[in-house]
Amino acid sequence: MTENALLLLEDIVKKARLAGADGADALVVESIALSHAQRLGKVERLEREESRELGLRVLIGQRQASVASTDLDTGALDELVERAIAMARSVPEDPYCGLAPEELLARDVPEIDIHDPDEPTPEALIERARACEDAALAIPGVTNSDGAEASWGRTAVTLLASNGFSGSYARTGHSLGVAVLAGEGLAMERDYDFTSAVYGSDLEDAAEIGRKAGERTIARLNPKKPKTMAMPVIFDPRCAGSLVGHFAGAINGAAIARGTSILKDRMGDELFASSISIFDDPHRARGLRSKPFDGEGVENTLRALLENGRLMTWVLDLSAARQLGLQSTGHAARGTGGPPSPSTTNLYMAPGSASPQELMADIEEGLYITEMMGMGVNIVTGDYSRGAGGFRIEKGEITTPISEATIAGNLPDIFASITPANDLTFKYGTNAPTLRVDSLTVAGS
Repeated sequence: MTENALLLLEDIVKKARLAGADGADALVVESIALSHAQRLGKVERLEREESRELGLRVLIGQRQASVASTDLDTGALDELVERAIAMARSVPEDPYCGLAPEELLARDVPEIDIHDPDEPTPEALIERARACEDAALAIPGVTNSDGAEASWGRTAVTLLASNGFSGSYARTGHSLGVAVLAGEGLAMERDYDFTSAVYGSDLEDAAEIGRKAGERTIARLNPKKPKTMAMPVIFDPRCAGSLVGHFAGAINGAAIARGTSILKDRMGDELFASSISIFDDPHRARGLRSKPFDGEGVENTLRALLENGRLMTWVLDLSAARQLGLQSTGHAARGTGGPPSPSTTNLYMAPGSASPQELMADIEEGLYITEMMGMGVNIVTGDYSRGAGGFRIEKGEITTPISEATIAGNLPDIFASITPANDLTFKYGTNAPTLRVDSLTVAGS
């Protein structure tokens, strides 16, 4: 498939140049997905999807246009080129668009272990989901199921540009999860657990996922609203990554170039405690978001976005870098339907030295957050306000469940007061250990 994709892209880029484009790049994304969903032991869905889509970007002077198609017949692609050229001639100029210069291109594309050659059978997915849901329903007090789902997918990306770059990679992903309910009527509570991995052999045990989902659900029964006051807040790892994500959003080159981030003038400043570092690693073996080059064919590599508490770099693609008078950091992400934009890959905060228990040992009254709702985060002002659920912390111990809480603060203040625990695991695209924030305003009863 990759060889055929390269030949196809060579042909369409050549046609774009002959039709009047000063430069062009194109990519083919080939995807296969298999998923199974069940509820209370009955199959609700078993689907297989296959798709192949081509995206073409043409540049004429300082104008660019992007088009995409799933029809890869010769006649359809000829029309695609004509449409792209016509669009590029009619759109406003963009002084920052353009292909990568030769010196930034990824020439030695690394081999990254992100492709599992073993495709699971439908029967294997059905068994994973069944074992997961059965284990969750076996927990005493669990009264219903929201369903279990097991899935697998493979995505192959091939990129070619008129600047001489060509490259391809394939990535797989397996996932498994279940959500169940406990209680009756208006007193019902819901929780979940899931696992995802590049290799099926790296998935957590299906029964263990189900057991944890059931136990988490039971633990949430009979919640109360917390007090309204300022207090320390501990973020469980499945919520802690959101704080790292907000930091990444605030240093995204597109926002910095527009001047729409509260961190726009903070390059080189110490934003976090001096013991904290945040990294982005596109070459992490078996990483959920790993890739050997960025969406513009630019070389990418492990980068410290924050080192010893100090902001080290923006997250840049070529366009944002040109606007800021800088060089791309290899963070361009790309779909078939539009131009590249800056985005992180395997983003994570390095672990600290204290255990989660040690982080909360001195908290007389606080919250342990396991669920967050809403997106009340403004990177222009730094205002932070989100719905939350979890548990009280009393005298250093996690105690009774809470719900209908709102936690609020300001991002720079939050960043400055974060303390990470030592329990980092790589479960998501963005990961963080358990995090303590010394003071947030909690609104409850």
